[in-house]
Amino acid sequence: MDETLSGPDSHETGQGPHGRLFGDWGGERSRLLARGVRFDFQYISDSLWNLKSEQPERLASWNRFRWTVDIDFGALTGQHDLFFHATALWQGGGNLGTYLGLLTSPSGMSSQNTCRLDSWWIEKRWFNQRLTARVGQFAGQDFYGAQHYAASFIFEPMGYALGNLFTDVESFDPPSPPAAEVRFVPLHNLYVKSMVMAADPDPFAHNHTGLVPQFRGTPVSVSEIGFTPGTKATSVRAFDNVETRKGYSGLYQFGASYNPAKFTTATGERQSGNYLLYWMASQALWRVDPKGAKGLDGTFAYDWSPGDVNRNNSILTAGIRFNEPLPLSIHNTMSLGSVQNHLSQQFGPSGPPRVKTEHAVEFNFLLDVAPMLLLQPVVQYYANVGGRSHRALVFGFQTKVEF
Repeated sequence: MDETLSGPDSHETGQGPHGRLFGDWGGERSRLLARGVRFDFQYISDSLWNLKSEQPERLASWNRFRWTVDIDFGALTGQHDLFFHATALWQGGGNLGTYLGLLTSPSGMSSQNTCRLDSWWIEKRWFNQRLTARVGQFAGQDFYGAQHYAASFIFEPMGYALGNLFTDVESFDPPSPPAAEVRFVPLHNLYVKSMVMAADPDPFAHNHTGLVPQFRGTPVSVSEIGFTPGTKATSVRAFDNVETRKGYSGLYQFGASYNPAKFTTATGERQSGNYLLYWMASQALWRVDPKGAKGLDGTFAYDWSPGDVNRNNSILTAGIRFNEPLPLSIHNTMSLGSVQNHLSQQFGPSGPPRVKTEHAVEFNFLLDVAPMLLLQPVVQYYANVGGRSHRALVFGFQTKVEF
């Protein structure tokens, strides 16, 4: 039940009876948790302002309320290693990335206004979690090509998942399609997992509420192999949290996705099949205490897809995070991230000016200002906006409230 919220929605603040605005509901939350039932209700917003760009200044606020329930049937009914998850949300607001014409979205949350059931699944584990199967409605980008340190960043390619994974229609959150996944841990520090999902090119339009599964498009397959120095592969999840940062933990991933459908090439021809490859590394670099969490972490990711089929065919991200840099009693981090969005020249004009690689840099400071409240101010700088010779400077903050 510990891999249920993705990207910026994943928990970064301290949990427990005093880690929520409404507390322990008079002890009811603890009683339900003892029976295997866990409820989450949270609010997250990204408020971003383009201080400098070719467009007029504008404050854009993107807001999300998310409700989640997780059930462990082992504690509830005695059916051990059987779990259920469901999450629904309302989201809406201004999408600053679309307004500025950026490839690197300033917010890892912003997409379309919607109120819907996002995802649900039934999960069964065998052999002490060495084999896991999951079936239901969930998104590929929540688990494949997702940034392990996502909660420590704001802009999309580092605050959620690599931004061009939809080139072969790998699904994303919240319009999650029907899917199935198998995960196998053959060795202590090694896992292999694979997922098949419906490749719906317009999921918001085809399933407005998320209540009726839509089997549209071809089946997309995505697989990943991961190596986990410093921790057990059975305990690794797509996104890290404060507890898993202790010691010299790391995660090294290689993944590939494939869609057998027909795609239009740069020359206008129809071609069968499209694919994307990605490499990711997240590693604790230095610790004040070898068993503690205070210190530096590094992250790197790169993906590639054929340039004759995909306009935004490659992304490179790199970042560094300082856990607990200030001697405060509250949790805090400082993070610096960089993104390069590469555009295929085959989709650009035949002569000058040629399309350019978009560069983005972000610095943010995360503060757990109260047990139920997280504040994350951020400054972002963009060069070659949308592959053109324009620049943008963005300032803002993310707010997260745990109810």
